[in-house]
Amino acid sequence: MGRSKSGRGGRRGQEGSGGVVEPVDGGLAELMPDRDRARAWTLLIDGAPQSHVNLDDPAYLGFEYQRRLGHVIDLVAPPGRPVHVVHLGGGALTLARYVAATRPRSTQQAVERDAALVRLVRRELPLDPNARIRVRSTDAREGLAKVPDDWADLVIADVFSGARTPAHLTSVEFLGDVRRVVRADGLYAANLADGPPLAHLRGQIATAASVFPELALVADPTVLRGKRFGNAVLVASGRPLPVAELTRRAASDPHPGRVEHGRALADFTGGAVPVTDAAAVASPAPPPSVFR
Repeated sequence: MGRSKSGRGGRRGQEGSGGVVEPVDGGLAELMPDRDRARAWTLLIDGAPQSHVNLDDPAYLGFEYQRRLGHVIDLVAPPGRPVHVVHLGGGALTLARYVAATRPRSTQQAVERDAALVRLVRRELPLDPNARIRVRSTDAREGLAKVPDDWADLVIADVFSGARTPAHLTSVEFLGDVRRVVRADGLYAANLADGPPLAHLRGQIATAASVFPELALVADPTVLRGKRFGNAVLVASGRPLPVAELTRRAASDPHPGRVEHGRALADFTGGAVPVTDAAAVASPAPPPSVFR
């Protein structure tokens, strides 16, 4: 889960960029200022973009996949209602900040294994002191195991190590524990990354379908057609999903997304089988061109 490095010795600025560069447990972290927005930053780990945070407007979601996860947050309950959320993978805590801004008085647990990264984010991108966000520095699956049954309205999985989702967070056993934590009317949302031939993505859909009866997938149409590497957001629940509203919101994004569900999603899965702990592997590494 990343190289072991000291979290000390950070330095501010590189060739006048005004950024922060610091080794963390998972590699080299960079906080780079957004040239278009004051007090907005992009977090990169070993050159791979991880999060974007706007301290002046935490409801702003700059990354495409984060906007799609934001739609799920918006639809998990009536607008403004406080919710219980578990974030597996913290990064710069962008989505936790979004929940706190759009659903005040929500209670959130974020699980981020990289303790040095958590310290960096807390120091450079401080959280609203009134936000009820608890951050645990432990493995995502170990942290999930400590969450009580039926506690969460929403569990979000956005865990990457070296730009790949660790194998133990891709299995039926892992999703079984997610189902234990999510309330009967709650949602699970996962940020998945894959490219042609989309074997990992199809396997993850089959895995979720073995645990949850209701599924939807949101992605760029070119990713779904296997034309390029990219992100897809998988949404699962024990109750019918708000597919029509999710479709409308995804279609209105700056980079419109397509929603697949029902028979179309089953056909897309193409006979893939659920992944177990014994057979699980990490998600594929993105090609170098993705981050250029």
